[in-house]
Amino acid sequence: MAEIVSLLLPFFGLILIGYIAAKATKQPAETLGWLNTFIIYAALPALFFKLVSRTPIEQLTRVDFIATDIAATYAVFILLFAIGRLLRGNSFADCTIQSFAGAYGNIGYLGPGLALLALGEGAAVPVALIICFENALHFVVAPALMAAAGDDKRSPGQLVADIVRKVALHPFILSTAAGFAVAALHIDQPLAFQRLVDYLAQAAAPCALFAMGVTLALRPLKRIPAEISYIVPAKLILHPIAVFISLTAVGSFEPVWIQAAVLLACLPTATNVFVIGQQYGVWQERASATILITTVFSAVTVSLWLIVIRSGLLPLQLFP
Repeated sequence: MAEIVSLLLPFFGLILIGYIAAKATKQPAETLGWLNTFIIYAALPALFFKLVSRTPIEQLTRVDFIATDIAATYAVFILLFAIGRLLRGNSFADCTIQSFAGAYGNIGYLGPGLALLALGEGAAVPVALIICFENALHFVVAPALMAAAGDDKRSPGQLVADIVRKVALHPFILSTAAGFAVAALHIDQPLAFQRLVDYLAQAAAPCALFAMGVTLALRPLKRIPAEISYIVPAKLILHPIAVFISLTAVGSFEPVWIQAAVLLACLPTATNVFVIGQQYGVWQERASATILITTVFSAVTVSLWLIVIRSGLLPLQLFP
């Protein structure tokens, strides 16, 4: 248990420091803009490029792994959508944001640092693949469903063009693609360039976690949705279980790949869920509340999942 605390304290400690700093200094939300710019356009892309570019190309072509992980994630998404739509009678747009709240984890900010520290360098490739492909798919699914709900007034051509632009030009996607190219072509990177990438990558986790704490502080808990009763367990418990069962059912994956996928799946709701809700004017305050509540509860649930993973209690094969 002491080992788990030593792993998690830097992560949730930095979130808490950011939260306290925001409350104490009372800086406006706009002051966070440049830090987020640095994280999204420099630090995290450098980390993803580093992880991918220094990996043998044969490990980067596991289509079966990423397809299985995404299938498990969207199984949870569809389940939550059905509950919201059929059982609670929520609108199509509300169900979309609710489903993202239960299936879209904070993998970009929390995932890389935690997985690498807990599982070692062997987790680098699955983490990079999950972050890249899940984010790319979310960029497609969110506007497509909002268009179907009637909350996106753009023409079909404009919608498709915007989706393609967001996917193709997103810093995470570009940096991962560049890493793929370097790995495939066996390009030797100059030492000075490697040091710059390393320097930026080292800043990714601390800056991202601090910014996350500030963001949580700037979005006070105003409205707790009734849906929180099933969204929170779906995100923190059901999602990692679904990923684990799916990957072990398919089989032939390295243990650390399964462990990394489960660890990323158990992370709290991504702050991007609030951004999507805000963009379309749908479920905004309740999305913010969900992010805060899942983040608070994840201090316990992530600890439990780490204990299960690191103690060997997580079986690596359910289906012989």
